[in-house]
Amino acid sequence: MKKTNIKKNNSKEELLVQALRFHSQGNIIEAEKYYQIFLNQGFYDARVYANLGEIMRTKKNLKEAELFTLKAIKLAPNFPNAHSNLGLILMQKGDLKEAELSFRKAIENKPDLIEANLNLGLILMRKGNLKDAELSFRKAIENKPDLIEANLNLGL
Repeated sequence: MKKTNIKKNNSKEELLVQALRFHSQGNIIEAEKYYQIFLNQGFYDARVYANLGEIMRTKKNLKEAELFTLKAIKLAPNFPNAHSNLGLILMQKGDLKEAELSFRKAIENKPDLIEANLNLGLILMRKGNLKDAELSFRKAIENKPDLIEANLNLGL
């Protein structure tokens, strides 16, 4: 693992670029460090809050995940990935009604967002709304034909 070399005077852009680079490479530990330093230096960016929210969600820290994600949405109200991530958090918490609203908001802002369409379909299927679930799965498949989970759920 590469040692973190963070200087006190790193610019907002340098910190953000490095954090996003680590995150895209799957180095979540370093990405999280850079995100936190970014915030500790008084900088704001919806992507940072959304990504920290997603990291917290994968760590099963749903309360913190929800707080970070809501901050992302406050900074960028039409940020589809943040709404989709909030939907995942709410699904994990068992709040399917609010999760559905979050996925719908994500889709409203980016109709071809695969994950939001897939997860909306899962919620609609659980609710017994099979016609609309089918439409959501088909939309996900339209944008990624080899999406196994969407194809399997469509088959069900």
